[in-house]
Amino acid sequence: MNRDNPFIGQSLAFLDSVERVSRAAQLNRPVLVIGERGTGKELVAERLHRLSPRWDGPFVPMNCAALTETLIEAELFGHEAGAFTGATRARAGRFEETDGGTLFLDELGTLSSGAQERLLRAVEYGEVTRIGANRPIRVDVRIVAATNEHLPRLVDQGRFRADLLDRLSFEVITLPPLRAREGDVAQLSDFFGRRMASELGWPSWPGFSKAAMAEMESYGWPGNIRELRNVSERAVYRWDDPTTPVADIVFDPFASPWRPITGQGMASNEAPAMAATVTAAAAGPDAPTELRAAVFAYERQLLEAALVRHRHNQRATAKALGLTYDQLRHCLKKHGLLDGAV
Repeated sequence: MNRDNPFIGQSLAFLDSVERVSRAAQLNRPVLVIGERGTGKELVAERLHRLSPRWDGPFVPMNCAALTETLIEAELFGHEAGAFTGATRARAGRFEETDGGTLFLDELGTLSSGAQERLLRAVEYGEVTRIGANRPIRVDVRIVAATNEHLPRLVDQGRFRADLLDRLSFEVITLPPLRAREGDVAQLSDFFGRRMASELGWPSWPGFSKAAMAEMESYGWPGNIRELRNVSERAVYRWDDPTTPVADIVFDPFASPWRPITGQGMASNEAPAMAATVTAAAAGPDAPTELRAAVFAYERQLLEAALVRHRHNQRATAKALGLTYDQLRHCLKKHGLLDGAV
């Protein structure tokens, strides 16, 4: 497997899906892989290929959502010279390129109706016809398809062919989201963190602190493993002391006190409330008359109030204010508020 994309886990939900993948790999039948974004659908498709009798043949992935409706049929089935504007020479499609191997169709639910009809014939008869050609070409291709859509619902809505779904759903493997994989967050985050520490040249891997690991294990992970990788590696990359456990976790990389605020990005009641707060802060008896001084004074008031609210715990204060630990320390130093903060 690709070193950048580890197939790691110890939870029962994960191991059950791995066992089903291993069994399905031995049969020359289509497989549907269902799962949320970031759950590793392409890894499963690659594993199905590597464990199958086709392991020495080509494994060709294709993202069906990455191409326009007019190009996807040409990409899948190929075309002859002059078949359409811009087709100056004949080109083999993905099916011909995959002959003897496994074709992985990601985002299957986005296929156009025309592409679905052609795909049905390819799956049923093992034949594809290039656009602009009259003769079909025999191909020996195993289809593994993936989606985060509920395909039976798309069938009910008339957006997906029922007969194609019947052909592709010999086996359906639904991958568990990371939040349902008990114990795997710790194992995966340790793997990603250790790898980033090695990339940065750290002498050893100190691991994550207990508090940091507790944060990660209680988080919902809407982006699943892909998001966990980013969070783990970012935490290590931003940590300045390779001799102590990594303790600062940032789930939202866009969180910043200086994030641009637009009319669409601000809640309807947020702007008036913010304006009222600033007005009240500036209307006191000792209100500064200069804008820069007023902003400085207001920022200090926010910091002081947040520190009191969180009992001078800097990490809790930083999280409440949407700051990283280092950003908060910089602000506290600027306002002379480091004394008494822990």
